[in-house]
Amino acid sequence: MTAGFILDKMNALEECKLAPGEHVLERIASAKGPFVVRGLAGSWGLVEQARQSDRAVTDYLRRFASDVPVLATIGQPENKGRVFYSDDLSGMNFEKRETRLAWVLEQLDAQTEGESSPTIYMGSTEVEYCLPEFDADNFLDLPEIQATVRIWLGNQHRVAAHYDVLENIAVVGAGRRRFILFPPEQLPNLYVGPIDFTPAGQPVSMVDLEHPDLERFPRFEEAAAHGLNAVLEPGDAIYIPSMWWHHVEGLERLNILINHWWYPGPGYMGAPLDALLHAILSIRSLPEPQRAAWRFFFDHYVFSPDDDVAAHIPPDRRGALGELDENTARRIRMMLRNKLNK
Repeated sequence: MTAGFILDKMNALEECKLAPGEHVLERIASAKGPFVVRGLAGSWGLVEQARQSDRAVTDYLRRFASDVPVLATIGQPENKGRVFYSDDLSGMNFEKRETRLAWVLEQLDAQTEGESSPTIYMGSTEVEYCLPEFDADNFLDLPEIQATVRIWLGNQHRVAAHYDVLENIAVVGAGRRRFILFPPEQLPNLYVGPIDFTPAGQPVSMVDLEHPDLERFPRFEEAAAHGLNAVLEPGDAIYIPSMWWHHVEGLERLNILINHWWYPGPGYMGAPLDALLHAILSIRSLPEPQRAAWRFFFDHYVFSPDDDVAAHIPPDRRGALGELDENTARRIRMMLRNKLNK
């Protein structure tokens, strides 16, 4: 089965035009899913250099690059850009190398058109850390949001479908990127790999979208029917809601993505994946009647709580059932640590 067959089954990702004076965050507030805004960052200095040449882009980045350690992902040419597990899942098909941004840029400059080059990929690195003052010419105004801005830089590569807890506005700064998105409810059809041993921190789909094996992963055909596909050019932006699965490909010999990530909940919240792991440890192997009872507990206290869930308890004695704040969150964490250490 080929990528072309899968793409033919997918719908195009929604594209929107902002009305005069409309902010992208206003559109996000009313959105029911992901969307693309063409040219949102068209005036960025990086995008202007991308319109000239790859070398203009790397020279532009050198103007801002700091001499600090960064992690680069190096993959062999036979992987054809796929950043993934080794064949037996005992490790990864790439190595991590601590280096400097200057070295990454040198390697990208040294590529030759048509050459079978190793994958060179520097992912999820804070712009403020490795490119101080870059945001002066490459700024996306996101008022009232504490966004973390990160750069993803490399040659042609493919990152397997994964989710992020964070909300994301991603801007293509150079090259072209393909995004393939799946709604959260397609989880059972994506054949997700290990959740505690991952290529980059988040669980990923085991399906290779370049060559999907529908004999091994038959339900993926249903996921593909719900997939959304778009190719973005320099200056284009995409909004990826929290928990939407997204497969990302860098299509050119030089690709840059700038992510603007922010947490959709209060800062004192814990990591939901930690709660999932704890539930697997504590609940999954219980007899079915007990699992059914705990499913009711979770619905009652977590997924569908109503205003009366703790109304019968005096406010100062509600503990974890009361209004959460920094102090309550701290007490809950301390209680969990004490229990887990027993």
